[in-house]
Amino acid sequence: MRTFILSCALALGSLSTFAQGYQFTDVVKVPATPVKNQASTGTCWCFATTSFMESELLRMGKGTYDLSEMFIVRQKYMNQLQDNYVRQGRGNIGQGSLSHTFMNAFNQVGIVPEEVYSGINYDSDRHNHAEMVKYIKAIATTAVDMKKRSPEYYKLIDNLFDTYLGKLPEKFTYQGKEYTPKTFAASLGLNMDNYIELTSFTHHPYYQKFEVEVPDNWEHAQMYNLPLNEMMEVADYALNNGYTVCWDGDVSEKGFSFKNGVAINPEVKKVEDYSTTDRARFEKMDEKERLEEVYKFEKPFPEVNVTPQVRQEGFEAFVTTDDHLMHLTGIAKDQNGTKYYITKNSWGTERNTFGGYLNMSDSFVRAKTIYIMVHKDAIPKAIKSKLGI
Repeated sequence: MRTFILSCALALGSLSTFAQGYQFTDVVKVPATPVKNQASTGTCWCFATTSFMESELLRMGKGTYDLSEMFIVRQKYMNQLQDNYVRQGRGNIGQGSLSHTFMNAFNQVGIVPEEVYSGINYDSDRHNHAEMVKYIKAIATTAVDMKKRSPEYYKLIDNLFDTYLGKLPEKFTYQGKEYTPKTFAASLGLNMDNYIELTSFTHHPYYQKFEVEVPDNWEHAQMYNLPLNEMMEVADYALNNGYTVCWDGDVSEKGFSFKNGVAINPEVKKVEDYSTTDRARFEKMDEKERLEEVYKFEKPFPEVNVTPQVRQEGFEAFVTTDDHLMHLTGIAKDQNGTKYYITKNSWGTERNTFGGYLNMSDSFVRAKTIYIMVHKDAIPKAIKSKLGI
């Protein structure tokens, strides 16, 4: 049993008395590599997908790998610059992307270990793309304005990435063997065609593909649309059968607290399911006061029953947005029996006391997921049949 005790407050720099807290028991945990830190970059999409692929290598018996995120990120920027130019400057050249971006870049250029290409070629021990992305946008805008890409344009782009991320390796030696990025990728045995992106929205037909309408889907990828319960069934089936899940969703809600190691979706409008003591107390509060109470994160409270309609309303009101990708590596339950998804983040290990992980409640995941990605064998047969996979 693993128990997280979440402190209720810090007063004047000293630790207050612990509240009852959230007590979690692991139901299933799938092996994962150590937590990394995307730092001052918008590259969660790559860190989450890379972590997912590293867990795939563990599952496949290939051993532990530390793959280079920035090798993939660099190719992603090259693809964005091309896309933006042919769209006459109307493309997306922001830092964000989705899981399929990793897969497309992997198929194009391969991959290398982190030790071969760290992607930090400046005076820092952490990633920081603030300056680099401004230059990327300036070069992209200039090319569109001039309506041409000269040989100097390509040199400028290469030199920009070489300056900030480092020169690309043509060949390298890893564990005594010589590779190119392509041959190293081949040696891993990862087939990008095996990975499927799944979503759940009511404005498109179920069991068909559609282009999820979020800004980071600049490659216009299509995803399979499932009923909400079946999307959740896939996540559970995957984790219970030794697979992990790459997750994209909204983390802007107050219920998402990386510091406290939880993401919750508490029910504060109806208190019928509250304990007798809590119900009597909450009935005297207005909704704002109830929210203030539950967001102290002192203990679990009943959560919202998320229906497809509730989920769709959040998406169409733009309160459920494409914020952040993370990696689901297990399932846990709190002391009340509520299910949570053990979630590996990419914000380092220093910002909370849970090793860079958090637990997201079933209700939160139902409401706030944009899409998930799994290995196709991690989808139950009945659902695969409906999708024609």
